[in-house]
Amino acid sequence: MTQNQKSQEQRLSAAVPFGFDAQAIPIHEICADQPIVAVHHLHPANLKSRFLNPPAWQPEITDENRQVIAAGIIQNRQAAGKITQAAVLIALLIKSDGLSVLLTQRTDHLHDHADQISFPGGRMDPGDSSPNDTALRESEEEIGLDRRGVEIIGHLPQYLTVSGYSVTPVVGLVKPQAEYALDAFEVADVFEVPLHFLMNPANHQVRVWEGEQGSRRFYSMPYENRFICGATAGMLRNLYHLLKV
Repeated sequence: MTQNQKSQEQRLSAAVPFGFDAQAIPIHEICADQPIVAVHHLHPANLKSRFLNPPAWQPEITDENRQVIAAGIIQNRQAAGKITQAAVLIALLIKSDGLSVLLTQRTDHLHDHADQISFPGGRMDPGDSSPNDTALRESEEEIGLDRRGVEIIGHLPQYLTVSGYSVTPVVGLVKPQAEYALDAFEVADVFEVPLHFLMNPANHQVRVWEGEQGSRRFYSMPYENRFICGATAGMLRNLYHLLKV
């Protein structure tokens, strides 16, 4: 890696300050003019069919993805053997009133993504055979999700983060559990959001953070007292793009 590439990566990694209040960033626009996902697309059988036979669609490249790609961060870290492969589980809970997405609130003392809302998941271990294995293992460790109640139906495109993660979103239909056993070190809380709410672009906000090195756009999807944003919102946007067509 050249000195210029190192300095560029450092600038990008520091572009958004640690612990900044994303919710305080002004709303730049709301995506209400975009098409809403048809209700029938949110039925479990139709979701399975969509992943099995996807139409032509275009994943969305967020500013975070774009900056990582432009700086060559992933390529540089791959060459140095420092890239971190990870996977998350987009758990679609099968409820009587429709599907809901299972999300976690991370604890506030973690090194990466502290206090943020995220999908259960994490970095791939040497013993994991696939992203599916990683997502299921991490979900079991973090929230006690029984993998026997998960039917994996597909994947979304890998999501790249400035912190050096290449994340595979694994999508699964999940039988709800009466209780979840949270890893108190990593997970502060677990909650559900209706899938139809997250697939309605009227609930997708674009916010713009301004810093010394420029600006960064990111998505947020506030729900009740929860503030979903960043990589989690970015992955949900790709699920939206897959289902809207």
